Amino acid sequence: MLAGCDAVDSVDPGTSAGSGEADGSAPDGRATSPLKNPDGTAPGLAPLTSDADLAAARKLIDGLAVKGRGPKTGYERDKFGYAWMDSADGVAFAGNGCDTRNDLLKRDGQKVEFRSGSDCVIVSMTLHDPYTGKDIAWKKKRATAVQIDHMVPLSYSWQLGAARWNEDKRRRLANDPLNLLPVDGPTNSGKSDSGPASWLPPNKQVRCAYVVRFAQVAVKYELPVTGADRKAMLAQCGG
Repeated sequence: MLAGCDAVDSVDPGTSAGSGEADGSAPDGRATSPLKNPDGTAPGLAPLTSDADLAAARKLIDGLAVKGRGPKTGYERDKFGYAWMDSADGVAFAGNGCDTRNDLLKRDGQKVEFRSGSDCVIVSMTLHDPYTGKDIAWKKKRATAVQIDHMVPLSYSWQLGAARWNEDKRRRLANDPLNLLPVDGPTNSGKSDSGPASWLPPNKQVRCAYVVRFAQVAVKYELPVTGADRKAMLAQCGG
């Protein structure tokens, strides 16, 4: 498994169907501005376009602490808890009886269908992917093209300070819906554990929104970013 992303299943490139609006927002409004979604409980990732929103984005990013990226020595996915645990106290959706993955598919999916007898396990849905602007038709019973992205990758966080956190805090980061987004699998696989200086969504319309969400996670968990990453983040929002 690549750091910074977790597969829902194997990839099937034939699951994309149709596309979103030209600005990268979901055609039925199932995308939310990160500035209006500070806890990550609302779906999607809507573009930021107004002067006021762009100014707020730059202010948030400009306040991030900067630090060099340390070694990856000692990093293991299991040090952030098993995927996808429902018992990471202190984050939205925790303890509701559904695992984090299904919570996120339910949050962002449309036309959601559950396994018979379950109000948790999703077997079919349509996902508007902000990273590509495409709509993805997903079915659990066959290979898929959906992964759950850790927007701030776990390996990245480890190198920027999470190596010194206690396990409870690492579990929160790994299962916090603010840091998690269901997206197109092949696109997300290319991200690996990159920061914004090395990887951004191909859909240019959501790049400012993406780095704002990255910054929100960094602020919440008191994580610094690299100088190159902060510069790249500011550039995406007109800085």
